[in-house]
Amino acid sequence: MAKDWTPSSWRDKPILQVPDYPDPMALADTEARLATFPPLVFAGEARKLKRQLAEVAEGRGFLLQGGDCAESFAEHGADNIRDFFRAFLQMAVVLTFAAASPVVKVGRIAGQFAKPRSSGSETVNGKTLPSYRGDIINGIDFDEASRIPNPERQLEAYRQSAATLNLLRAFAQGGYANLENVHQWMLGFVGGSPEAERYGQIADRISETMGFMRAIGISGESHPALRETDFFTSHEALLLGYEQALTRVDSTSGDWYATSGHMIWIGDRTRQADHAHVEYCRGIRNPLGLKCGPSMEADDLLRLIDALNPANEAGRLTLITRFGHEKVEEHLPRLIRAVEREGRKVVWSCDPMHGNTITVNSYKTRPFDRILAEVQRFFEVHRAEGTHAGGIHIEMTGKDVTECTGGGRPVLAEDLSDRYHTHCDPRLNANQALELAFLVSELVKRDHETVQPEALRAAG
Repeated sequence: MAKDWTPSSWRDKPILQVPDYPDPMALADTEARLATFPPLVFAGEARKLKRQLAEVAEGRGFLLQGGDCAESFAEHGADNIRDFFRAFLQMAVVLTFAAASPVVKVGRIAGQFAKPRSSGSETVNGKTLPSYRGDIINGIDFDEASRIPNPERQLEAYRQSAATLNLLRAFAQGGYANLENVHQWMLGFVGGSPEAERYGQIADRISETMGFMRAIGISGESHPALRETDFFTSHEALLLGYEQALTRVDSTSGDWYATSGHMIWIGDRTRQADHAHVEYCRGIRNPLGLKCGPSMEADDLLRLIDALNPANEAGRLTLITRFGHEKVEEHLPRLIRAVEREGRKVVWSCDPMHGNTITVNSYKTRPFDRILAEVQRFFEVHRAEGTHAGGIHIEMTGKDVTECTGGGRPVLAEDLSDRYHTHCDPRLNANQALELAFLVSELVKRDHETVQPEALRAAG
């Protein structure tokens, strides 16, 4: 266990992005109830994810992390979960098959309810109310009753997370993820697009391969890896009282784990080394993510790495960079060089969403060309520095939303109002997400083609 750490030691530290609950006793009662509930995920699952991320850190895999900006209570349903999982599987298949790279699959789901905000309040038509901070804290409706932080919402978030995890485990392990179903994962509204045709070609090749394997006696029944997949959950650890209530000791190792999700991350607004969020995360043994924005200095990053991964354990820490497409070359190289100079083992992942948000026709949106540009520049910098571009971290949905502009079947500025359903930030729809997967697979494949000859020359 980390020195001088307990699950509650964060309470003695400064904290940002904390809601102002009007009834502290009600909050304490809710957290006490949560502390008696069963864990949502298990230590062995978190260790398995860490082992897979260790392979990514060593350049032998790729992290695909994605899902909702903020999960909502109103939109929770089996169809939405299924469609997200289908879109995610399609992306993973494209990356695995086209790039010939193992893909670690981590969803922003079953816990992504709390959101940091740039301001504690918002004003509409002269009326000022507390900001919406995610369904686990308050309601999105712009009225006084909805915006009062309510601890009972934590119980609903737990129940929704449990139900979501139950369905995701069934999909991942119960046959839905079987490669025999690769054609069935196509979402209807994606059909007819260039991405659908390209995906169909990959699916045909996989089906042919599966047919050959069956002919020689290799099937999903005899080889579970063909009909099952590992799928992990993640969220930003923002509401620390909720996280503490679900922090448990692993009976096999004696280590503390956050059982609210397999991987949790610290946001760019709450990454102060002497503050509560870093204090909480340093003591749990889950894989961690750390968002790195333009204000991150190299020395600050090294201090955070020392706090969060003092044993320099591969797979423990993922650095999720979020600069904006025009700032990658300015900020990323100095961070990479500092980490490499000190010999730190990390996964480098690119969040191309948060630094590319603009407002068009009063709607927050993210142009697809800017998202793609940040990913491309992320890969280019890593190629120049001789390091591994290890993953992407995106906000996406399996629905046919119109929230991000552009793409192969472009969403235009005037289309944004058609199906703008997000509770917070704009997400890629399934068609845009699949298009991004193809573009990323080409970048990963190019890196492999560059690295392999160099490795052979070094071995020779």
